[in-house]
Amino acid sequence: MKFYKNTLTIVAILLFGSIYAQQEPNYSLYRYTMNVINPAFAGADGNTSFTSNLRSQWINVPGAPETQSFFYSQPLGDKIGIGASIVGDQVFIERQTSLNIDFSYRLQISEATNLFLGLKAGGSTYNIERGNLANLGFQDDPALNDLDTGFRPNVGAGAYLMNDKYFLSLSVPSILSSERIDESEGRVTQATEEAHVYLSGGYNFRISENTEFRPSTMIRYVSGSPISADITAAFRFNNKFELGAAYRTDEAFSGLMMINIADWMDLGYAYESSTRDDISNLSNGTHEVLVRFNFKKKSD
Repeated sequence: MKFYKNTLTIVAILLFGSIYAQQEPNYSLYRYTMNVINPAFAGADGNTSFTSNLRSQWINVPGAPETQSFFYSQPLGDKIGIGASIVGDQVFIERQTSLNIDFSYRLQISEATNLFLGLKAGGSTYNIERGNLANLGFQDDPALNDLDTGFRPNVGAGAYLMNDKYFLSLSVPSILSSERIDESEGRVTQATEEAHVYLSGGYNFRISENTEFRPSTMIRYVSGSPISADITAAFRFNNKFELGAAYRTDEAFSGLMMINIADWMDLGYAYESSTRDDISNLSNGTHEVLVRFNFKKKSD
């Protein structure tokens, strides 16, 4: 009986916590996964790179969110940047895989400041495993028969202001609305996925010759849900090692680090723990791992 009660509790957390507040995946290492949410970031740092990110949320909770992200970014000349991303996101009985292409254009504001404008285009596939609902004690809704699980086109837009000391990012990576599942009074029903708005910014304070203080924030807004914000404080040492901590207003804390192993490789890790008892008592936290490969231009 206790196992059954815990199972229903887990499912309720997944439905309310993931569908209402997290229709799109979150990233603790958001400064290094900007390509996924903002097409203007494509090629903005002047480097060609390939990044892989794996985020496993609420370890030991069956059906908890898991996100696999792969993205490529490259500048083409002085003005144009291109990028591509593949994101696989699985939550409860939902699985979504998206593929998008990014295009950015640089406008020089001053000698040290550039504004990048970006467009995103692509689409996604969406599937639900309805057969598992009855096993978990949830009623199915006949309206799910009409749920579109085919290819869903997508367009997005963004702007990215970059300076040697600070950055500011504003984006809507998915403008077109689509359908997915919801929960109401113990019945799984059909709902609409709304556009998400992301606002992020950060500043790099030089403390000493070898140390930087790098505070930043990521604010997320979607209609019908409370605003969510990550507030991060990190220190970077010798331009090689970064260590920080963050608080998410959705009641979570995280610790993170980034290591520049070599000129061609960066490794990142973040551990996140919820302050909500109904989650922390059932899970062993959230793990996020990032690997980035940098391809630098050869000198003439």
